[in-house]
Amino acid sequence: MPEELPGKVFTRSFVKTILRRILAFVTVLGVLYGFSALVYATKAIYKVRKNYAVVLERFGGQREAITNIGWHIRLPYFTRIEQEVPLMNQTLYLGGSSQPIKIISKENLALWASAVMTYRIHDLKTWAIENLNPQQLLQGDYDGVVKDILQSHGVNQLIGDREKIKDDIFMALKSRPINEGGSTLEQKYGIDVVSFVLNETRFGDKLIEATEEKKKRELLAEADNYAADQEASRIKKLYAAYLESIQALQHALGRPDGSTDTALLQFLTQQKWATAYEKNTEGRNTVVIQNTQTPPAISLPAPAPSPAPAHGNTTGAR
Repeated sequence: MPEELPGKVFTRSFVKTILRRILAFVTVLGVLYGFSALVYATKAIYKVRKNYAVVLERFGGQREAITNIGWHIRLPYFTRIEQEVPLMNQTLYLGGSSQPIKIISKENLALWASAVMTYRIHDLKTWAIENLNPQQLLQGDYDGVVKDILQSHGVNQLIGDREKIKDDIFMALKSRPINEGGSTLEQKYGIDVVSFVLNETRFGDKLIEATEEKKKRELLAEADNYAADQEASRIKKLYAAYLESIQALQHALGRPDGSTDTALLQFLTQQKWATAYEKNTEGRNTVVIQNTQTPPAISLPAPAPSPAPAHGNTTGAR
């Protein structure tokens, strides 16, 4: 029994030593983690990535752009990282969203349009130091320029001349002053406008319905005009045939002095009466008004006799 006591004591002290070492290690690890978190939170050590820049504000209020790629050290509480600026191509949607927005055309009609501008920051001093909230300011000026140009055109131009309007907007964004005598977007914000794309231009729902209704009315009017033209052509042909038949009848039965014209007219009127009565198959009354002083003749006059050969010619032949 006395020999086992040192072994038990040695075992207990060994365990206590291990526990103290583990506790010390965890404490050191916690201190290091807390210090790292503090450094990370204060960004005393910060990194400038490729195609990015960091705008740093000094204790005296001076602001400068850090563009050197890599790790940098700053003094906490004496300097402040104001913003990180990307120097790559960036996109800016019309109205701040990729979804179409409502545009009022020149004819006061609703049109839905979506567009996107691609730009790149090249002057950090102008972008980040001379402008407060440059992204928000650029969005407002960009929307204003694009809407002014879109609303100055009619619906037909916005739908049919998309390519020309797109190029006009691009040139306006690059070189046209925002206000007369003022600066352009590129000058005001220190950017390069890379491209402009007009994604979508379409009618509003009510305008589509009105357009379809208009097309329907135009088709109906065109059909009515076509039917009227066909009817006029048919009447013209019937009139020509009727006139030709009367002329043929007058030539066959009439007399050169015109004495049979009245009799022929009365005969044709009588035939018109007969046709009207024949069409009356349901027992309805048919009224025919004849504006003549005498009733029409029952039969046509006898044809004129052929002229006799002249005696002078016969004697001469002999």
